[in-house]
Amino acid sequence: MADFLQLAGMAFLVFGVANKKSVAWFVAKSLEEQGARVLYSVRSEPRRKSLETLLAGKPVFVCDVEQEGAVARLAADIAAAGHGPLHGIVHSIAFANYSEGFKAFHETKRADFLQATAVSAFSLVEIARAFKPHLAPNASVVTIGISSLLVTPDNYGYMGPIKAALESSVRFLAKSFSADSAVRFNAVGAGPLKTSASAGIPGYLESYLYAEKLTFRKKNLETQEVANTVLFLLSERSSGVNGTTLVVDAGLGANYFDKEIIRLAMRPEK
Repeated sequence: MADFLQLAGMAFLVFGVANKKSVAWFVAKSLEEQGARVLYSVRSEPRRKSLETLLAGKPVFVCDVEQEGAVARLAADIAAAGHGPLHGIVHSIAFANYSEGFKAFHETKRADFLQATAVSAFSLVEIARAFKPHLAPNASVVTIGISSLLVTPDNYGYMGPIKAALESSVRFLAKSFSADSAVRFNAVGAGPLKTSASAGIPGYLESYLYAEKLTFRKKNLETQEVANTVLFLLSERSSGVNGTTLVVDAGLGANYFDKEIIRLAMRPEK
């Protein structure tokens, strides 16, 4: 079939474009290539200005999800501009304050944890609530999680529990919306990616290169591969998938005992 995903003419709202390396940008670009209409929500006026060239001629709205009431105002603005109904929403937002460098998890500050939770997890709940009246009956909402909630990387710190809260919120939103709608909620559990946001994580490069050795193909994910999965979940082709995290990690989560990794870990020190 020439148009397998059948996204042409549909309207989608994408949160989280920061630059050309963003997962959100790859998703939005791919949606537009499929003939979909994309609305963009960015964090601030300075961010919108920095994206003037990249998003020239596209409908761009400003919404700082950390601010109470901002999401409700965004929903009202988009509805007033006549862009509804929306066939899907992409939530690709995360923030953690690493300005003081790496700290042990038990040293996490209350303010940092609550801020990161509000931006990275609870924002999905607020978005779902505010946009519920503006969604098409069979709309799909997709957020970006991580490939495993069982691992405990030192340099990811308190974002691990917050991503767990995000994924749990996906399941509870899917259940909550099912009472009176067919709107679906899912997450993409992405393995390590080469994005500007990840570059801000202390020691991320070493973790990224290590993860690459654990993939079956010995090559890390491309951001486009994550975007392709998001498009599938946004489309009706995934109509049977709801309240689920679809892991996209090139196999690294099943390859901890790779013989080459074992050899490198166990070789005698020179």
